[in-house]
Amino acid sequence: MQPAIIATALLLIAGQAAAVEPGSTRGHILVQRYCAGCHAVNPTGSSPNRAAPPFRSLNERYKLDDLGEALAEGILTGHPAMPEFRFPPEDVDAVLRYLKSIQARQEASAATPAAQASAAR
Repeated sequence: MQPAIIATALLLIAGQAAAVEPGSTRGHILVQRYCAGCHAVNPTGSSPNRAAPPFRSLNERYKLDDLGEALAEGILTGHPAMPEFRFPPEDVDAVLRYLKSIQARQEASAATPAAQASAAR
């Protein structure tokens, strides 16, 4: 392989890594391992299960900090296909950092009143 192609590939990989908040790598590994079978867990892409929301849009449905308790105590859902997950505190923090790093939109509490009204439609 030519050095220019290798250098370009390394730059692309480094750029993708830089898009993820430092310290959230463990969170990405965890959601990739436990959640990617159904959910899109990256900043782009479709969920393998169309009914499973992409993780980059979770803050449109939930306040992300409120998910911490559910991650620690066990996420229970209304459908039997999703297993229950319980994470230790350090993993909860890592997952939340990762989720916050990939959100496509601001959380509603940080959005302007006009943006909140627009999102409500």
